[in-house]
Amino acid sequence: MGAFLLALAVIMLVPFGLNVPSALRSTFVLNNVLGAPAISVGDLVQPTRWVSVGLALGCAAAGVLLVARRRPGGAYLVFSLGSVLFLWSFLVWADRGRSINLDSLLEESLLYATPIVYGSLSGVLCERSGVINIGIEGQFLAGAFLGALVASASGDLWLGALSGAAAGALFGWVLAFLALRYGADQIIVGILIDAFALGLTNYLLQQIFTPYPSLNSPNVFRALAIPGLHSIPILGPVVFDQNIVVYGAMVLLVAVNVALFRTRWGLRVRAVGEHPEAGSTVGIHVISVRYRNVILGGVVAGLGGVAFTIGDYGQFSSDMSSGLGFVALAAMIFGRWRPFGALGATLLFGFAIALESFLGVLNVNIPSSFLAMAPYVITIAVVAGLVGRVRPPGADGAPYRPE
Repeated sequence: MGAFLLALAVIMLVPFGLNVPSALRSTFVLNNVLGAPAISVGDLVQPTRWVSVGLALGCAAAGVLLVARRRPGGAYLVFSLGSVLFLWSFLVWADRGRSINLDSLLEESLLYATPIVYGSLSGVLCERSGVINIGIEGQFLAGAFLGALVASASGDLWLGALSGAAAGALFGWVLAFLALRYGADQIIVGILIDAFALGLTNYLLQQIFTPYPSLNSPNVFRALAIPGLHSIPILGPVVFDQNIVVYGAMVLLVAVNVALFRTRWGLRVRAVGEHPEAGSTVGIHVISVRYRNVILGGVVAGLGGVAFTIGDYGQFSSDMSSGLGFVALAAMIFGRWRPFGALGATLLFGFAIALESFLGVLNVNIPSSFLAMAPYVITIAVVAGLVGRVRPPGADGAPYRPE
């Protein structure tokens, strides 16, 4: 990870900094397009060259720190800081001589990050009980498809959301049934779920949505501004003027964290995930706990699929999750199987995805394919840098046979 940050620092120093004319400025508009906050904030204007040079030095310092340190403690925070510095430098460089509405960019980042939050929470719930859920991608697609279909046919968004959650729960039950009842390899079952869900939704897209487009045109949840909080400058319109799906992700983030680490239920789940034999000796029914958690994880992943359709886009399209289920797993690993630990990586990925669409509007001289690769390059760097440095739950992925 340190070498990766040093390479980024070189890019920040030369192309983003020294090669830019010193007279150029980057302007960031801090007023939300849907309405100004109660306290007016002026635009943020920065000298492109010198801001990028300063950020490059900061990123290089973070890289040197990671290369030189012998203990892994704090490595996640340092790597996240270096990545944020690079993204800001890239944004300043792309905005040179132009103007970007920063509130709108952050709002899009939060919307893109929302399904990843649901996916990472699904992974945490499953793996804390000792079951690897590679099928989050398939649960995303199933939830997105059924949520769009039911919401379009019934006109009821809440019924669509419940249907999407049920679709995720069904695939979660399939994973639990095959992995826990018959001891099938959990990773293989998860990959099969992904492939099956992709093929099934593509087939149904052609058979149902193509001839009957009215069944693929659901409404989306409207934004609900929280009185008082949405008037906070900069972050208020971004965080506190969202739809119910985004708020649901925030609530679930807190609820799962409290449930896992502050309740008897969470203690039982973590005991089963760490040492199921020991848990069984004190009266915990290991298989039942794992069944419940995997199905509950499917429900959460199904809601993540709902976030794609009736939470944002307003229709279902082929493979619309685009691998974000695997990105959610990377965020979970980065967060060391803790809900709030995964949040930072989730927001980073969401920002990288939103940045692609914004830079396309600005006509930045970078091929769109390279911009589309950014979230996945960050994912590879994160996972590769954490191999051997993080410890999953002790029984994660290990089959359990009651005696």
